[in-house]
Amino acid sequence: MPHAEKGMAVGLFGGSFNPPHRGHALVAEIAMRRMRLDQLWWIVTPGNPLKASSELAPLSERLELSETIARDPRIKVTAFEARHNIRYTADTLELIKTRNPGVDFVWIMGADNLRDFHHWQRWRQIALTFPIAVIDRPGSTLSFLSSVVAKTFDYARIDEADAPRLARMKAPAWTFIHGPRSSLSSTAIRNGSKGKAPPA
Repeated sequence: MPHAEKGMAVGLFGGSFNPPHRGHALVAEIAMRRMRLDQLWWIVTPGNPLKASSELAPLSERLELSETIARDPRIKVTAFEARHNIRYTADTLELIKTRNPGVDFVWIMGADNLRDFHHWQRWRQIALTFPIAVIDRPGSTLSFLSSVVAKTFDYARIDEADAPRLARMKAPAWTFIHGPRSSLSSTAIRNGSKGKAPPA
């Protein structure tokens, strides 16, 4: 697990990154800039319980590629979940919270994940652990209005103009951050590498 000093604002950006691409880096850059984060932890997960493990590249490969893409020194690429045998985000966040008293964390996700967030294990607990920043992704802009989690925690949404305060706020609190969007997706890249045409 990366080191963070007390009082820091730190973004948590997790995913299978299979493979990582410029779209992921763009989400990280937008999050750091708009929320004025001191660090961002790029958390490469051992596996995704909602996806077939047979499609997953080796963790070491995804970790190495992530380090190549995430060039900002404030971004800390890590795969500590594997060492602790963690599969679910709720458990990851509880471990981070326990081990880092005095650090202000915010969970970061792309808007494409917001649509399916209510299928995640203990998704309500995730929303009650740390504030959440949802970064716009192509085709997912309206998910901040229509998704189950958006409706469930509508009362906790703050204006994106207040994004710099989000990491310091008590959960539940979340915002939707608009900005430049990349049409790249890991699925399209994997399909392209297999000789198939990436989806439009």
